[in-house]
Amino acid sequence: MNNPLIGITTYQGKNDKGLPIFALLRAYVDSIVIAGGIPILIPLTLTDDRVSSLYDRLDGILFSGGGDIAFERSNSANHPQITGEDSKRDSIEFTLIKMLKGDNKPFLGICRGIQVINVGTGGSLYTHIQDQLPGALKHDYYPDYPRTLLSHTVRIEKGSHLENILDLEEMPVNSLHHQGVKDISSAFKPAAYSPDGLVEALELPNHPFGIGVQWHPEWMKDQPATQRLFRAFITASGGHT
Repeated sequence: MNNPLIGITTYQGKNDKGLPIFALLRAYVDSIVIAGGIPILIPLTLTDDRVSSLYDRLDGILFSGGGDIAFERSNSANHPQITGEDSKRDSIEFTLIKMLKGDNKPFLGICRGIQVINVGTGGSLYTHIQDQLPGALKHDYYPDYPRTLLSHTVRIEKGSHLENILDLEEMPVNSLHHQGVKDISSAFKPAAYSPDGLVEALELPNHPFGIGVQWHPEWMKDQPATQRLFRAFITASGGHT
């Protein structure tokens, strides 16, 4: 069996002893392992040439969730609720986005990941949905809620690659974000919406697997549709040449 190498973007911080770390929530790693992939954590201190070298060895890339993109990079308005910016993470992830352009390497973006994919290809963001999207639902069910809480549904676009994978027209999802896709990159098509009209998924047409979702499927591993999503990502990555 082919077990493709999946690079996963990380965040940086400090451990309980105050020592610097690169880290990633285990839910992402477990989701890739369960689906049949081998996760490779991508540190944030690599030079561009080493990012390129690593990129060439990877079969797929997962852009994980995390803090906000710096508004200077987001093609969007500043807002006092922007938090958790990390210039090194932005740099690594946008470098990876540039490398993906014109390539058939499979990729999956989750939460921040869909935002990076959109912004990195020319789209923009609501930098605080509650203030900027009229009639917005509550989307920021964190930190005082279970990550498994299914807070609203999403409608999957008919005929989309995502619908074909999930085999659903609608599904309940969790919601742990305060930003979201505003203007969609011309490279992508919307693949799902929340009831308030917010874009909840994007996909790259005519690509083996180029998808971003705003929810956190790594916390929904008990759902068959989520299992199909990760398996499809790993299968596409295993077939990448």
